[in-house]
Amino acid sequence: MLANKTALVTGSTSGIGLGIAKALAQQGAHLVLNGFGDAQAACAEVAAVAAPGARVSYQGADMSQPQQIEAMLRAAAAEFGRIDVLVNNAGIQHVAPIEDFAPERWDAVLAINLSSAFHTTRLALPAMKAANWGRIINVASVHGLVASAYKAAYVASKHALVGLTKVVALETATTGVTCNAICPGWVLTPLVQKQVDERAAALGLSNAEATKHLLCEKEPSLQFTTPEELGALAVFFCSAAAANVRGAAWNMDGGWAAQ
Repeated sequence: MLANKTALVTGSTSGIGLGIAKALAQQGAHLVLNGFGDAQAACAEVAAVAAPGARVSYQGADMSQPQQIEAMLRAAAAEFGRIDVLVNNAGIQHVAPIEDFAPERWDAVLAINLSSAFHTTRLALPAMKAANWGRIINVASVHGLVASAYKAAYVASKHALVGLTKVVALETATTGVTCNAICPGWVLTPLVQKQVDERAAALGLSNAEATKHLLCEKEPSLQFTTPEELGALAVFFCSAAAANVRGAAWNMDGGWAAQ
C-alpha cells in the first residue's frame, strides 16, 4: 500500500513510535526513524519486518531544536525525495502541581510535544501539496481530549496538538493531504511498565494486580492499548478508505474519554 513512499516517525526508537514505524514498514514504506533510544536496535527491528524494497534510515535530531528539525527534513528529502507520511510522535512528560511546576520543564514539554509538530508540518507540507498526496498523523493523547491533575504542560500541549491537527486539516481540505490525530489512553510501553513495577513494589502487589490498579483509575476496559493497534490505525489513516477522514481526534483509550 505504501510502496515507494517515505514515512518519518519522530520519537520512534521505542514504544508507540516504534510500533507505528514497524506497521508502516510492513506496508512497504521507507522509514526515517528519530529518537534518543537505541537507534541501531530500532532500525534492526523495523528492517526485520519491512516489506521487500523498504529502506530504513535514522536521524538523531533533538526535537526541541528547530534548526535540527530543519536539518533532519533536509536530509530525509535528500535521501528519499520527500516525506509522504509524517508521524509526529515525539513527546515527554513532567508531573507536578502547577504552583511547583518548573518553568523550564513547561517550556521543554511544549517544545517537544507541540512546537516540534508545527516545525515538521510546515517543512513537510509543501512537497505533499505539490504531489497532491500526504498523510500527517499527530500522536496526541486522551489528554488531548480530557485532563488529569498535575499534568499541566502535557495536557496543554496535547490539547493544542489536537487544535493544530484541525487547523492543518482545514487548510488542506481540498487537497490530497490529510491530517488527523491519534489519542491513546494507557499504552504498555517500557515507561508505563516501569510505573506498574513501581506501584507493585510500593503497594506489595503482583504485576497483574498493579496493572489493574493503574488501569482502573481511568480506563474502563482494564486493558492497555498496544503499539501494534496504534500502528494499524496509522496504516488505516494512510489508506484510500481514510481519504476523507480529516481533522479527527481518534481516541483509542478503552472508554476513558467516554466517562
